[in-house]
Amino acid sequence: MSQTKTLKVRVTLFCILVGIVLAMVAVVTDHWAVLSPQVEHHSATCEAAHFGLWRICTKSIIMHDSKDSSCGPITLPGEKNCSYFRHFNPGESSEIFEFTTQKEYSISAAAISIFSLVFLIMGTLFVLLSFSKKRDYLLRPASMFYAFSGLCIFVSVEVLRQSVKRMIDSEDTVWIEYYYSWSFACACSAFVLLFLGGLALLLFSLPRMPRNPWESCMDSEPEH
Repeated sequence: MSQTKTLKVRVTLFCILVGIVLAMVAVVTDHWAVLSPQVEHHSATCEAAHFGLWRICTKSIIMHDSKDSSCGPITLPGEKNCSYFRHFNPGESSEIFEFTTQKEYSISAAAISIFSLVFLIMGTLFVLLSFSKKRDYLLRPASMFYAFSGLCIFVSVEVLRQSVKRMIDSEDTVWIEYYYSWSFACACSAFVLLFLGGLALLLFSLPRMPRNPWESCMDSEPEH
């Protein structure tokens, strides 16, 4: 592999590394979406919530003569209580989420995120083997694993987005407003970096194409 192509591969791997970190942060944190109920008495305490793939956290916030009809922002001080979703831990209590969305959405998003992490591990193993064994062709399966991981994250994002949409549109819900938070942004950024980085790594790891029509592939530079 030429020095120019090696530099391109290293820059691409750095972008993929950033995507891996963002994907890990998104999966383990619980700030994908923030929910807010309607506030009728502004001097009373309202309860906002934020959740991720595994658990939901509620926060009691005291509203002081605010003209806003929603509860929050979530960054205001208040008593916080976090619990894992009941379908992941039957001993925990998460009635708020159980009654306002379907658990199938949450289970699907979490399961797909696990597949994404598995693809990340497999891709990283192939990259390490490529560098340790001096086998450039191992970067190709690694690139596909990274691209598949990015696609899995995208599917998780879309499943969770549909879950929030159905929850807000439900007649039984107490939530009137929502917005996506920084964990959601990390997941979206991870999808872009991993998917595009995987495709770029695949392109850079391919052998050089023949320069002339009469030049065969056997005449190209050998791979190490």
